[in-house]
Amino acid sequence: MKHILLLLLACCLTSTLWAQDNVDEALAYQYYQQADYEKAAVLLEKLFNRNRNDGYFDLYYTSLLKIKKYDEAETLVKRLMKQSPQKVNYQIALGRIYQESGKTAEANKIYYGAIQNVSKNEFQFRDLANAFYRFEAYDMAVNTFLQGRKVLEDEQLFTFELLSIYRFKKDKQALVNEYLNALPTNPQLMPQAQSILANLFESNNDYQLLQSALLKKIQKDPQNEVFTELLIWQFIQQQEYEMALRQLIAQDRRTKNSSSLLFNTANTFVANKAFTTAIKAYEYLLTKGTENELYLPAKIQLINTKYELAVQGKIDQVAIKALADEFSQVIMQYGISNQTIFALKKLSYLQAYYLNNLSEAEKTLEQALKVPGLPATEIGQLKIDLGDIYVLNKQPWEAVLVYEQVAKQYDNLSVASDARFRSARVSFYQGNFKFAKSQADVLKASTSQLIANDALNLSLLISDNLQSKNDSLALIMYADAEMLQFTNNTAAALKKLDSIDVAFPKNSLADDILMAKARIFIKSNEFVQAESHLKLLIASHFTSIWIDDAIFTLADLYEHQLNNVEEAKKLYQQLITDFPGSILNTEARKRYRNLRGETV
Repeated sequence: MKHILLLLLACCLTSTLWAQDNVDEALAYQYYQQADYEKAAVLLEKLFNRNRNDGYFDLYYTSLLKIKKYDEAETLVKRLMKQSPQKVNYQIALGRIYQESGKTAEANKIYYGAIQNVSKNEFQFRDLANAFYRFEAYDMAVNTFLQGRKVLEDEQLFTFELLSIYRFKKDKQALVNEYLNALPTNPQLMPQAQSILANLFESNNDYQLLQSALLKKIQKDPQNEVFTELLIWQFIQQQEYEMALRQLIAQDRRTKNSSSLLFNTANTFVANKAFTTAIKAYEYLLTKGTENELYLPAKIQLINTKYELAVQGKIDQVAIKALADEFSQVIMQYGISNQTIFALKKLSYLQAYYLNNLSEAEKTLEQALKVPGLPATEIGQLKIDLGDIYVLNKQPWEAVLVYEQVAKQYDNLSVASDARFRSARVSFYQGNFKFAKSQADVLKASTSQLIANDALNLSLLISDNLQSKNDSLALIMYADAEMLQFTNNTAAALKKLDSIDVAFPKNSLADDILMAKARIFIKSNEFVQAESHLKLLIASHFTSIWIDDAIFTLADLYEHQLNNVEEAKKLYQQLITDFPGSILNTEARKRYRNLRGETV
């Protein structure tokens, strides 16, 4: 009975102490998180003395350093070193006390002594480095890993640990060197390297640092494509596309096996709108002969890229005619089929919008529509393109009939919403604003976000500018300008937009005119003019229906045309923060992360 009572008493005492520990621990953590280290130290001392838990030690010891009780911390650590001489973390803790109290020489003596005394064992090096890391002696953690490589004679050891420390310290040179050391044996690290370096690099000087290191590596190991791949990425990041291509061609001539890398990078040039450089890359691939497996894909991409140049107004009429002939040759060589639909569509576009040959454009699309087995979406899109040509040919009623036919025939597909919007737009061009608005209002609920957004903008454009006779008459001129822009008559469109204020002073279309002009200037490659109009819109019309479009468009200009990544990032961030409901928010977030080097 006496034994049972003693046992119960012991249990009660243990339970009481355990409960007290819980209370003290919660309070100690609270004080520690609130940076009230004096009170935290008192409680943590009790907890550590009762439990000898290293977690309590770390917090107690750090609290003493925070309140500069170095003597007390030194006494504590030396006592623990005597009790557990095998625990290296206490040695490092003593070194940090000396470091914090200004005794750098004594600290370094302890640190380097610990590093030199590690036996030839990978895990012991890792344990010591982790101890340094815990006590924020990051340089010593690095020295430990580097010493481990030397002692164990393996330059690939501790790669991930070193990368993590260099990244934390933002040591750009060391990070570059470590990636270049690791990539030949760990090429799967390439996406991570690109992401982290893009996030860390702040200027062209940083990229020059990477370039210099890469060129040295390439000189020593010219056969290793991983270095060339990273160098090409570096050139692309700096928008030095010609340099990237030059490097690619040099590597291909040297190794004879870089065609795939060249083709993929050419596609990257296209994505970055570096069309002229992409064309040179595809043309180089074609010189490798028809037996090359990438010959046909390169030829098709070459023509497509020339087409992109044409529609951006960067080549003259003679070149556009030559490009149309190239599409015709593709059609003649491979026949009219599913595989050549792309050529028929682009040929018809050039014929209609650039060569002023509307009858031939109609015939081309009618040929495409006769191809058997086309998907419903493809047929619907071809008919919409045909409707657009009717608009160009001043046959608006024919266009509306085609649009309505597509809308009814493919009611369950997104192409139907597109057709309905184009029908509404034709009504707008004709000045039938009420009918256009009623159609646009229906489309605001479209499952296609893009169509819904365009419909909303059209609806608001009409309703915002029918408040007075002056505004209504101004809107008719604006609709005329939009029609001229649709027909690719940019000079006449600009002239019409400029005349609105003259004919109808103090109209309500100021923001709409700025946006329309900006789009025309972008299409005409007058990017500085576009920038000034977008900046004026953003500064003066923050409640405009175009504000999110203007911010996104200006950010895109800075990113791809005006070489101002920092401004692009600011604008994407502004759109994300100020306009969370915008349809452009998701794309802005994606681009912002990409510019920051984050994995999307």
